Amino acid sequence: MPSEHSTVTTKGQLVIPARLRKKYSIRKGTKVAFLEDQGRLILQPITNEFIAKLRGSLKGKPSALAYLLKSRREERDR
Repeated sequence: MPSEHSTVTTKGQLVIPARLRKKYSIRKGTKVAFLEDQGRLILQPITNEFIAKLRGSLKGKPSALAYLLKSRREERDR
């Protein structure tokens, strides 16, 4: 996997290299999620393609509302 580099500005901003923006359909206004995984920071673009891939992934699992309410209860109890 080729490595690309960027520098964080004093305001915490980061430039995503053009090649990666094109490859992952990141355009002006695209929302991104930051995920932590085993000491790594992962930037996940929230695009229509990403959302389409998620469809059906929660079938048979607790509802999103149940999960949200449980998470909020746990946060309150901390």
